[in-house]
Amino acid sequence: MTLVSRILGFVRDIVLARWFGATAATDAFFVAFKIPNFLRRLFAEGSFSLAFVPVLAEYRERGDQAALKSLIDATAGSLLAVLLVITGLGMLFAPWVIRLFAPGFIDHPEQFALASDLLRITFPYLLFIALTALAGGILNTLGRFALPALTPALLNVSLIVAAVVFSQRFDEPVKALAWGVLVAGILQLAVQLPALARHGVLPMPRLGFRHPGVRRIMRLMLPTLFGSSVAQVSLLLDTVIASLLIAGSISWLYYADRLMEFPLGLFGVALSTVILPTLSGLHSSGRQRDFRATLEWALLLGVVIGVPSAVGLAVLAEPLMITLFQYGAFDAQAVRMASLALMAYCLGLPAFIGVKILAPAYFSRQDARTPVRIALTALSVNMVLNLLFVFLITHHLAGGDFSAGLLATLAAHPGAHVGLALASSASAWLNAGLLWRNLRAPGLAPGLPGRDMLRVIAACVGMGLMLLVVMPSNASMLDFDLIQRVLWLVAGVAAGALVYGLLMLGLGARPRQFARPVKDPSDEPGP
Repeated sequence: MTLVSRILGFVRDIVLARWFGATAATDAFFVAFKIPNFLRRLFAEGSFSLAFVPVLAEYRERGDQAALKSLIDATAGSLLAVLLVITGLGMLFAPWVIRLFAPGFIDHPEQFALASDLLRITFPYLLFIALTALAGGILNTLGRFALPALTPALLNVSLIVAAVVFSQRFDEPVKALAWGVLVAGILQLAVQLPALARHGVLPMPRLGFRHPGVRRIMRLMLPTLFGSSVAQVSLLLDTVIASLLIAGSISWLYYADRLMEFPLGLFGVALSTVILPTLSGLHSSGRQRDFRATLEWALLLGVVIGVPSAVGLAVLAEPLMITLFQYGAFDAQAVRMASLALMAYCLGLPAFIGVKILAPAYFSRQDARTPVRIALTALSVNMVLNLLFVFLITHHLAGGDFSAGLLATLAAHPGAHVGLALASSASAWLNAGLLWRNLRAPGLAPGLPGRDMLRVIAACVGMGLMLLVVMPSNASMLDFDLIQRVLWLVAGVAAGALVYGLLMLGLGARPRQFARPVKDPSDEPGP
């Protein structure tokens, strides 16, 4: 289901690139979309889900259906009340929010005004998608993963329809995309409700801030605001700095991030979603050996899939951009700049996946302090590296000439945005490493045999060399039509996967190594 959603996400991005390109208007939309999306990942899918699911799993383990339903109702009502306040404030103070998250827009009044208008339309998306995350967390705890995983596809469908059907009906075409975001939020919540009703857990919202379970969720949420979402904070900081760079920088980072998010969402987020309720159940039942075995299984899958994904994306960065996006308004300059950012993100892709796998080991045990401390460290390093890398790259591009002023020089040279992607990758490795190290004390740090790592590295080297040899040059790809580009890309990806798989088998890897190690407690019949 996640794969279906991600493929539709590619179609969405192809449509957006073809219809809108990488311009000041698309930069404004991506900022207006990123702000509620960031809050959604930070609060709904990040802090809230990681606090809610372990508490809900504990209530489910007790077997008291009435207590379980009471927790769901109180949580839904309390969350709805908070969301209504945040949404209202976000819409009311939209210009000030844009000033905070995209200060570079202030010097461009039309772009600033457009971004503010778009944010007023997109901000209510947070309300609906946060309630969708609540519904998805309930279904995941019941062992139902397919529908919540497929639900994000509705956002992609909605944006495609908005771009193709409605964009020309607006004076400013990107406004259609903002309305598409809002409609998607409503649809994503609506499709979850029948499934909740079938399982007898459809929330009947009521204020419940004093409910013991809600109070525990709130206590867990406060520290996990940082611990669960360092990558998202890093990406938003990238947007703040990118708004100071040359026009198009935000869009270049967006398209690079979207390609990097494909394996991260398909494997990293999917593994994280599956193992969180599993680990919560194992911890509640005291099965610590199975807890560690589950972590090791997930980390092994993350390495075996994440490392070749990073290598493949880096080698095929420009062919991918050419095939998927270089049509209509998305030109050769945009392809080159987005490809460079993608290569930089690929350096950190295995670490991004590692964070998604290791963080649930803490939240499932309701330990929020440790990942918060680690997250703050990684975030601080990321902020310093953002400034350092952007300055160094700009210094190189400008030949050391800052006579026009720092901000004017930053806004005059394409390429400095790559420093933001490099900083995000470096901080992700620090985050993952510290998460793993701090699991050693309780004896839960997952091991990864050296022979498995050597197999993966050797197979990736072989795969990368094969791709470099068989793929046509970027100049040749530009001369191909759409069908030829797609065929070459599909052939290259298939050949790369085949070579990687054959080399892994030849080096001794066997499918049984990747079998699920223990029974998931959520598979057992609930109350």
